[in-house]
Amino acid sequence: MITIDGLTKRFGDWVAVDDLSTTIRPGVVTGFLGPNGAGKSTTMRMIVGLDRPTAGSVTIDGRPYAALPSPTRTVGALLDAATAHPGRRAHDHLRMVAASNGISRRRVATVLDQVGLGDVGNRRTGGFSLGMAQRLGIATALLGDPEILLLDEPVNGLDPDGVRWIREFIRSLAAEGRTVLVSSHLMSEMQHTADHLIVIGRGRLIADAPLQDVLQAASLNAVRVRTPQPETFAAELVGAGCTVQRASTDELVITGASLPEIGDLAHRTGIRLHELTTKAATLEEAYLELTGAAVEYTDGAADTTRASGRRPRRKARR
Repeated sequence: MITIDGLTKRFGDWVAVDDLSTTIRPGVVTGFLGPNGAGKSTTMRMIVGLDRPTAGSVTIDGRPYAALPSPTRTVGALLDAATAHPGRRAHDHLRMVAASNGISRRRVATVLDQVGLGDVGNRRTGGFSLGMAQRLGIATALLGDPEILLLDEPVNGLDPDGVRWIREFIRSLAAEGRTVLVSSHLMSEMQHTADHLIVIGRGRLIADAPLQDVLQAASLNAVRVRTPQPETFAAELVGAGCTVQRASTDELVITGASLPEIGDLAHRTGIRLHELTTKAATLEEAYLELTGAAVEYTDGAADTTRASGRRPRRKARR
């Protein structure tokens, strides 16, 4: 379990992470979301001791990362896939990491097979595609068979088969009782992978809730109706306080009332319905609604940073 308490990180006058508190629990996949510059990568770096907090703390099973007796056996992290020397063969890269952490060389073959690189372990990493480099980074994170996995954009560069593989693999790790924190910008994929979401913007916590709670809270949830009497029913709905949008000649999209309430209104007013369904918000829609006021880098980024009183960093951190 990872416990984050009042975590803050400043780079000069730039606040990358701002009084962040949350708990990342075992047994579920926790999605870590936020716009570019929100502080996700900085938070992950502080979890594993690569950046020192300005204030607050982050502990792993009650200890700071630096105090863990065997860090790589407790935490495995993929923060940057491009860490292997391009002239080094994949299995040699993993053997070096294993040797420096007291891990058996036999484990190297195991993790290469786990990530689908068993047949290319003797190839130099400089010839790897981005997707292969991602798989090698995941293999490196798995070397110590850790209880906790931190994966920053693990699907970056993967083809559709690879994306499906990493989704199922991540969920299998959580099913084993491990703590899994995954950062990604691919909302459609995160909707299929995460059980719980932590959303931050400008370093501050925006949402910390199960995926389904985030989706259900979105204002874009609506009811879809198909009727041969759209004008008549639209007038009845507006009179009942609903917001109605005409989606096609016979289709209405309605907010402001539940599906049973709309069905009952149709029954009372004698409106014939050909379809009555819930139109649920996607994670992308819910995410954009949550983070709309927290985007740092847009076409009007200069105006945004002036208004917030902050200035862009020399090196952008997610």
